[in-house]
Amino acid sequence: MAKTQDDGHDVAVIGAGAAGLACASDLTAAGLRVRLVEAQDTVGGRIRTDRVAGFTADRGFQVFNTSYPQVKRRLDLPALFLRPFTPGVLVHTDDGTLRLTDPTRRPRDGIALFTGGRVKPRDLLAFGLLSARAMLAPASRVRARPDVTTRTALADAGFSEDFVETFFRPFLAGVFLEDSLETSARFFHLVWRSMLRGTLCLPRDGIGAVPAQLAAGLPPEVLRTSSPVSELTPTGVLLGGEELRARAVVVATGAGAAARLLPGLAPPAGRTVTTLYHAVERSPLPEPTLLVDARLRFLNTCVLTEVQPGYSGDGRALVSTSVLGTPGPVEEAAVLAALAEAYGTDTGTWEPVHRVTVRGALPAMPPPLPLTRTTRFARGRYVCGDHRATGSLQGALASGARAAREVIADLGTTGTP
Repeated sequence: MAKTQDDGHDVAVIGAGAAGLACASDLTAAGLRVRLVEAQDTVGGRIRTDRVAGFTADRGFQVFNTSYPQVKRRLDLPALFLRPFTPGVLVHTDDGTLRLTDPTRRPRDGIALFTGGRVKPRDLLAFGLLSARAMLAPASRVRARPDVTTRTALADAGFSEDFVETFFRPFLAGVFLEDSLETSARFFHLVWRSMLRGTLCLPRDGIGAVPAQLAAGLPPEVLRTSSPVSELTPTGVLLGGEELRARAVVVATGAGAAARLLPGLAPPAGRTVTTLYHAVERSPLPEPTLLVDARLRFLNTCVLTEVQPGYSGDGRALVSTSVLGTPGPVEEAAVLAALAEAYGTDTGTWEPVHRVTVRGALPAMPPPLPLTRTTRFARGRYVCGDHRATGSLQGALASGARAAREVIADLGTTGTP
């Protein structure tokens, strides 16, 4: 029989990623007695930062979007010491490099698109209309639309197949972690809207500073790390040989772990991505701009030290490159060859400093995609995370917030059923 650790908790929250941190924060703010348990030695889940050989390397390529409503509500943005990416992207093509930027922020680049002749007038018009609708239309209109694939939505919006293949497919492959544009158009429109309305940045201390700030706002007795949960019990959760008793349990883990803890849960498939980090004597691109490849030999690449110089401890440049799946040595060599072509430089002297593979980095989001769903799974059992909403920091935080609301509605603010 498991030893009872204590029975003084209203809610046990499993997993201190973004969803679990948001849920625990809202529950404690409502006066409930909460224990947040995390299997790893620190918070963040997939939003983590490693320190490797003097470099700051996030767990996979990460960006922080300032426009997310949950981000604005929960985080002290100045305290993150954010620095922005260029509001646009460079696309390496067989005909040279194409620069596409937000014309409202970089008017000169917008004029160059009109006068350069590399983008067809119909695509420029469709691009302007798509962006104007994203900026001006209410989000409720996006949610109300019949859902189709992103590829279908782009064709319906008037884009030529050539422009879709040259720009949207390589750019969105890095956003969706899939290269067929099969992701829900409903999600695409929300992503496009958030990019135009916000600024894509990196925190000074890495993306791990985001969950660290969320955790710092919790009462000190709430969070317990290095505490893996082996199973749920009728009256709580099992931590090793001890039972943590609680009136309600919120599973705020990744999709795979949630399915193991909650038999019968049907999580979406996950996308796997590998990010390679290289140290370079001189920056191959002296600007904080994302570079993608029209031939999709890699998802995206960026000189991170152009965004945040402090990511390097010795003055060398740090280049991050992401690819789908788990490449072997032959595939990695091909990626380096593609980077040499894209950056126009010799990559033979680039020093590999880190490699990280994130399985289930994003949930698959084919249409029709519900942008949010109830977190109630069974009596006293709840499940939240980006796999219950949308594959984004906003989705994870919003799902955690919804779990807290539903727990409070079921238990009340006193913890009494």
